[in-house]
Amino acid sequence: MSANDSRGPEGRQNAATYDSAFMKACRREPVPHTPVWFMRQAGRSLPEYRKVREGTAMLESCMRPDLVTEITLQPVRRHKVDAAIYFSDIVVPLKAIGIDLDIKPGVGPVVENPIRSRADLAQLRDLTPEDVHYVTEAIGMLTAELGSTPLIGFAGAPFTLASYLVEGGPSRNHEHTKALMYGDPQLWADLLDRLAEITGAFLKVQIEAGASAVQLFDSWVGALSPADYRSRVMPASTKVFDAVAPYGVPRIHFGVGTGELLGLMGEAGADVVGVDWRVPLDEAVRRVGPGKALQGNLDPAVLFSTPEAVEAKTDEVLAAAKGLEGHIFNLGHGVLPSTDPEALTRLVEYVHTRTAV
Repeated sequence: MSANDSRGPEGRQNAATYDSAFMKACRREPVPHTPVWFMRQAGRSLPEYRKVREGTAMLESCMRPDLVTEITLQPVRRHKVDAAIYFSDIVVPLKAIGIDLDIKPGVGPVVENPIRSRADLAQLRDLTPEDVHYVTEAIGMLTAELGSTPLIGFAGAPFTLASYLVEGGPSRNHEHTKALMYGDPQLWADLLDRLAEITGAFLKVQIEAGASAVQLFDSWVGALSPADYRSRVMPASTKVFDAVAPYGVPRIHFGVGTGELLGLMGEAGADVVGVDWRVPLDEAVRRVGPGKALQGNLDPAVLFSTPEAVEAKTDEVLAAAKGLEGHIFNLGHGVLPSTDPEALTRLVEYVHTRTAV
């Protein structure tokens, strides 16, 4: 199955989105305009999101198809972005298989019983479609509403999931994670392999329900050297990408602070490599090499400046993207919570206008 055939073995889901600007850019084909979407486009920057989420815990909102559908659609309606991103959290599949965790406001995911020994691996059973039936239901509702607008499926990468599980929550230095990775390399490899199985299964559910593309987020992998990434992480990420390869949907890979890892992240199996704001796209393409589209990479903080400054910095990104085989405009990380939604709406319109053929 060619990666250029977005219809995959399930065949039926993505015909409506196949010729969209986003899907064409993923396949490195000519586009009518540079497509735009934003990481964390659905979320706290939108007053309608805060209203609909009022009184509902984060994990509960991820498990209610009605809420997931509404929240995912909000930025598509408001900003006219070229793709929707499935509203979820990277720990949802872990919660679905029974891991005792919660998302604490102002902190992030907190795991009650961190994984520190081989016995702790027993917590990680296989994920089945029944475990996340609400995902299948929500994506069915979403694709009916989205029509020709692609829906991007979403999952956390094995390293980042492992870091949360080993640390017990967010970490600045990843000391427990690295201690396990170096001190018990076989347990580390087994942990990442198990997480790759779970993540691959989670993405398959989303594709079979109708997602047109998938993005694997490796939020914390920028904490590693290229040598450690290649030997200790890349095999698990590759396993995830290989698991969904038969579907032929575009596979996007993004990490924060991963400028030194861009080439390896492409090698892991991505069709599109996301670039944060620290590396210009013309340098990123040199590091990634041919055969991949790039996604990015305006600094999210730029949106707090004047409209003129935003346009000037956007022009810099677009100029650096000239000559790329495929380019999807995005931020170099997620939308910051206090971003003015109007700045995002203006940005989408500006990119569309500036790049229209």
